[in-house]
Amino acid sequence: MKMKAYHVMIASSLLFASCNDSIDENGEQTGPALPPVETNPGNTNYQPAFAGQTRANGVKTNTPYVSEIVTSSLTSPWGITNLPDGRLLITQKTGTMRIVTTTGTVSNPITGLPAVNSGGQGGLLGLCVDPQFTSNRMVYWVFSENVSGGNMTSVAKGRLSNDETIIENPTVIYRATPSANVGNLHYGGRILFDSTGNLFVSTGERSDISTRPLAQSVTAAVGKILRITTSGQPAPGNPTFTGSGALPELYSIGHRNPQGIAIHPVTGELWQSEHGPRGGDEINRVQAGKNYGWPTITYGIEYSGETIGDGIQQKDGLEQPVYYWDPVISPSGITFYKGNTIPEWQNNLFLASLSGMHVARLVIENNKVVGEERLLATENQRFRDITQGLDNALYMVTDAGRLYRIRKQ
Repeated sequence: MKMKAYHVMIASSLLFASCNDSIDENGEQTGPALPPVETNPGNTNYQPAFAGQTRANGVKTNTPYVSEIVTSSLTSPWGITNLPDGRLLITQKTGTMRIVTTTGTVSNPITGLPAVNSGGQGGLLGLCVDPQFTSNRMVYWVFSENVSGGNMTSVAKGRLSNDETIIENPTVIYRATPSANVGNLHYGGRILFDSTGNLFVSTGERSDISTRPLAQSVTAAVGKILRITTSGQPAPGNPTFTGSGALPELYSIGHRNPQGIAIHPVTGELWQSEHGPRGGDEINRVQAGKNYGWPTITYGIEYSGETIGDGIQQKDGLEQPVYYWDPVISPSGITFYKGNTIPEWQNNLFLASLSGMHVARLVIENNKVVGEERLLATENQRFRDITQGLDNALYMVTDAGRLYRIRKQ
């Protein structure tokens, strides 16, 4: 079953020029900046650590583009990635995968995966395919797994059968200890290959006040970015953290609920999106061995309105986010735009926003955000994940089961 609806979203050069003095030949904004896209008051009076760390100037895409609903037939999709032939492999929260063509044909559910705990924020989460997929057909994914003592963020792999109906020989290769028996939140859940053939995995700190401090513990795998081999072992070249019993699979620590990871197409560095509490959503440039501060420092407060910890936003030895939002937009999956089909998007970071109900575009120069735009904000959708297709269009899935595409007109 497939359904396609079209609506054109064009930022004409005439309209754009009315807001800015000049536009260069590539459609880049060169005149006075637009005001920030966020106009609502924040939850706190916390001050950013540097100019542009929040509420960057607005930008507007000049190149005419079209947004389309490719299909509305998915069921709670969570992760999306490309197959080598240009089709899209998508996870569904309840425990199956589907393949969708760029013309909107949706496969039957792919089964055979280990059982997931789909309660709350859990389920079948992020996925990626092996760089050698054409020959080995291997798929890797993150899921919330019921285990003795509770549930946890786990990583598995398996072979997509030749007829694309089942995952063969599924194997759990890693479990982010300790397990939690206090709820079903903050699993993190993204996974991708690095340039050396190893895997980055993001894990949440499981939300509860009792598990929150584990984000700072080097003996716990929750609230972390991990780097493991395809067999689930610590990857060679990982940083060494100070502390007795430090886990060798740790890449960075001090994260709350990181639901997006992506590698910068020029620098090769890992970037990450992270859900804050009430305020304090973050974008981080993740460096090996660094501590990103949660819950010691944060730009947010408790949902009750109370201060978190000492109520500080900066501390020596703890990294600052490149960018943060207050109020939150709930950033989930992220991707960098590679290429110049839409010239002004080159190397921009795109984020799927849940509570914000839009796709955020961040313009980054010298590792700082210098512009922000909100796309598809009238669709009233919780955007869960985003990727750039092999056709250079952006594809994003929503909690309501839609697959969108944004392409050059």
